[in-house]
Amino acid sequence: MERLIEFAITHYYLVLAWFATLAVLLWTEQRKAGKSVTPAEATRMINKESAVVVDIRTKKEWDTGHITGAKHIPFADMDRRLSELDKLKEKPIIIVCNLGQTAGSAGKKLKTAGFTNVMRLSGGITEWKAQNMPVVKK
Repeated sequence: MERLIEFAITHYYLVLAWFATLAVLLWTEQRKAGKSVTPAEATRMINKESAVVVDIRTKKEWDTGHITGAKHIPFADMDRRLSELDKLKEKPIIIVCNLGQTAGSAGKKLKTAGFTNVMRLSGGITEWKAQNMPVVKK
C-alpha cells in the first residue's frame, strides 16, 4: 500500500489522467444508455405522460413482481422482439431491470433502433420495491 501511495504522489499526473479518462468513459456510457429516473419520477411519467414501462428481467424475476402495465421483453430476447415496441417510438420508454445495470445496455439498443425518449429506472425493480411502490404478481 505504501508503494501505491508513493507512486500516486510521484506520478500524480498519471493518476489524474486515469481518473479523468474514467470519468469521461462513465459519462459517455451514461449518456448512451439514456437518462436515469427515480421511482417517483417514473410514476409521474406513467400517469401524466403515458410512459411505457419495459421490463427486461427474466421470466422468473418477472414472476416475483412487476410494475403494473409493464411490457415484458427479456433482455435476451430484445433484438428479436424489438418490433413489438415500434408503435411506441414517440412515447417515453422506461426500462426496468433488477438493479438498474442491464437497463443501460437495453437503452443503447433502443436508441440504435430509433427510439428517442428512453430512460432507465434508477436502482431497477429493487429500488421500486424498496420504496414500497406497488407491484403485480400475475
